[in-house]
This record gives sequence, structure tokens and C-alpha cells, in this order.
Amino acid sequence: MKVAIIGATGYGGAELVRILHRHPRVSIHSVHASSSQGEPLSNSFPHMQTIIHDQLQSVDLQKIAAEVDLVFTATPSGVAKELAPALLAEGVKVIDLSGDFRMNDREIYKKWYGIDAADEKLLNNAVYGLTEWIDVDLSEANLIANPGCYPTSVLLGLAPLVMNQKVDENTIIVDAKTGVSGAGKGFSAATHFAETNDNFKIYKVNQHQHTPEIEQMLQVWNSQTCAITFTTHLAPMTRGIMATMYATATEKTSTKELLDLFNESYHDKYFVRIRKEGEFPSTKEVYGSNFCDISLAYDERTNRITIVSVIDNLVKGASGQAVQNMNKMLGIDEKTGIDFMPVFP
Repeated sequence: MKVAIIGATGYGGAELVRILHRHPRVSIHSVHASSSQGEPLSNSFPHMQTIIHDQLQSVDLQKIAAEVDLVFTATPSGVAKELAPALLAEGVKVIDLSGDFRMNDREIYKKWYGIDAADEKLLNNAVYGLTEWIDVDLSEANLIANPGCYPTSVLLGLAPLVMNQKVDENTIIVDAKTGVSGAGKGFSAATHFAETNDNFKIYKVNQHQHTPEIEQMLQVWNSQTCAITFTTHLAPMTRGIMATMYATATEKTSTKELLDLFNESYHDKYFVRIRKEGEFPSTKEVYGSNFCDISLAYDERTNRITIVSVIDNLVKGASGQAVQNMNKMLGIDEKTGIDFMPVFP
């Protein structure tokens, strides 16, 4: 199967190249960007020298559609919604790593992203790609909205509790931290070395665009879920997300009982690993991998549950999950090409 990557010069695009380069069932036919056409991709990423020989091409949708079977759009918000219609019309499948097709409500998207949403028909046809909890046959799908990095870690950590009414839906608080690569490859004062090194910052308080995406999925699982408190922080590290979540239990329980629920919920989900009681994951333990590691604890004194979920924001939070979804689209083992061990230390 031939694939193209639009937005190959970003961090997400580079991870797609790294993963798909060794994938046994697909080949990277072309890589595309809005600039640097004709230059080797390795000029943008010297670590690819002697390994990746592709040259960056312009985004010629007619040419791309005639030559490939599937396109990954690793583009800034607002770009994929303009590219996807022409590709889909020619029978090319699209997996979008931006936020353009994640929100069902166009007005909510415009409020949080500040730009017009995609066409309603596209939104209705898009499958939200939280792989472990997709309830449709992806082999029939043509457009997948890959989840955001924060929502992936948060939703995987909350799903068993919300689905089984184990928590009071109105008490959910999410305290999340990400590495600097989550801001993308562009330059800004906020991600400048001198601003981030040896520093820890809160940002987008009550304004992060992933908030409605998380709420939308929680409401699918439990219609009683309302607004959540979602707070994000920038940590002085390159990769990784740790989401620490708090919620009041609906009834007295125990850490063991809750871990049994999580183990049952994820027993056949290879990429979600549940830790033993008393063990909590760190971001280094999933670095460079497609795993999401989760643990939790119940506090009898407060009747609250604390859940900790960690992922690599560029892999399980972006490109790795996109390939996982592609595998399910192709009807092959979802682990194909992405079952590599985390990099440690």
C-alpha cells in the first residue's frame, strides 16, 4: 500500500516517516510540505541521512490522489479540512493528525480553535480514532480523526471509570503536563530553551482547545458528564505526557477493585499497560513507544480516585496511534510496525 505524508517537516510527520520506514505492509511513496520543495527530507532532519532519500514535494492533490492509497495529514489546524475533500473524492483514505475533524459541533470547534470548522458532511463521516475504544469497523472508514495527544492520555485513563459509572461525572479534574515537542517545531518565546529549561509553566488556563474534545468523548460514554476542569503545564522535557486525574467515587471501593476493572477493560488492548497496585508510571517508561501506561489509587479518607496515565505525545499521542488506526483500516494486526520497546533511559 502506498502512502503519502503531508506535513512531513513537522515533528509528527518525522515520526510517521520513522515508523512507516520499517512497516512491512506499506511504503512511503511521497512526502510533502508547504516549503523546501525539491530538497531532501534529511535536510530538515539530519538524523535521517543515508536512511531516508525522499525529496519534499509540493502539495499537488491531483497528483497525490493518482499515486497513493492513503494520505496522512500532519498539518496545522485548518489545513486538512481544505485538503481532505479532493483526496476523498478520488477514493484516497485520509488519516488526519490535526484537530480538523475531531469535533462534531462546528460552533464548538470555531469557539475553541478560532477558525471555521470543516464541512458538516466530512465531520459526520469522520471516525474518531481513539483506537482502543473504536466501536466501528475501520476497514469501512475513509476518514479518521486522530485524537489529540492530551485527550489520548486522559480518555484512556478515564474510560473504564466513566463507562461503568464509577465516578461522579461532575467532579473530574485533569492536571496534565507535556514535553516541549507538543508545541510543534515552530519557534516561539514560550518554547525557547531559556524559557523552558529548568522551568515549569502552566498555560492556556481554562482555554486549551483539547478540552471540548475530551468532554465530547466522555459524554458519548456517559451522557451525564458535563464540563471538566482541564489544566495543562509545560515541563522541561522533550517528549512525554503525564495526565493526573481526580474524581469522586460514586460508592466506596478499593484500589484493588478498580485495578481489576482496568485490567478487565484493557485485557486485550496490547498498547495499554496497567501497573500493579502501588506502582505508578513515569514518562520515560513509554518514551519513543506506542504504549500508554496507567495506574491508580483510591483514597478512603476522601472517597476520591487518582489516576495517572503516561504516553509519548509524538507516538501514542500522534503518529503511532495514526499507524495503529491505519493497521486496523487495512485489517491487519494493529501492532504491525509499532510494537517496539520504549527507549530507556
